[in-house]
Amino acid sequence: MAPTHSTSFSGPQADRLIDVHDLRAALPGIRRLRHWAHQALAPQPGESAIDIGSGSGSEVLAFADAVGPTGSAVGVEPDPDLLAAAEDRATQAGSTARFVPGDAYNLPLGSESVDAALCERVFQHLTTPGRAVGEIARVLRPGGRVVLMDSDWGTAIVHPGDRHVVHEVIETLIGNTTDPFAGRRLPGLLTRAGLEIDDVGSHALIQDHSAGAGALVARVSAMAVARGAITEQQREQLLADLDAGARSGDIHLSVTIFAVLAHKPE
Repeated sequence: MAPTHSTSFSGPQADRLIDVHDLRAALPGIRRLRHWAHQALAPQPGESAIDIGSGSGSEVLAFADAVGPTGSAVGVEPDPDLLAAAEDRATQAGSTARFVPGDAYNLPLGSESVDAALCERVFQHLTTPGRAVGEIARVLRPGGRVVLMDSDWGTAIVHPGDRHVVHEVIETLIGNTTDPFAGRRLPGLLTRAGLEIDDVGSHALIQDHSAGAGALVARVSAMAVARGAITEQQREQLLADLDAGARSGDIHLSVTIFAVLAHKPE
């Protein structure tokens, strides 16, 4: 496989921490993973392809180009604002891509109606991921392919900084994400749903050093202070260490995202 890249903080509030904007500098890594996903899924003219949690719709537009006018490319997205933005994007591009409201637990598609499915960075937000994989298995045709991609926050690296402080900051993030270890669990979820694994790989998403500590570390370290895991002085020192590291080039912030290709047996 090509890529080898109050003080109560639970539920939706915590999950808002995990956002692509926090990894803006790592987007080249996301693009490489998406390129691999499209190659692995290889949607053909006339096929049906879906993106679950389609966001702004970029991957659905790519699917629409691949399946052509005789195929179907659908984005499933629960956020009405993102749906509207994706629809506008498709209209402006003259694309046949369609977008429908729905979520990973209730895909608004018929059984055995999909040839290729993509789901990127959704499972870390799910409380019952097995149900979501069951829905994917339901809509896939025999021989249909799926790529799941998700972060594993147990792989997060923050350098430089006091090891105890860094540990507590990462543990704060892990403790306030619905499924922080989603990435490593994807193969087992797919296998239990009756799908067969074809490929597994990973890619480290590395934040550009010029971003310094970044918005995510700043927010999560403040949460660590709020829960009493570190002091405000320790937080300020961590942020200062990261800023100094950014200036000298001695900085590394990353998380690993895992990607799994599977298919539904014939």
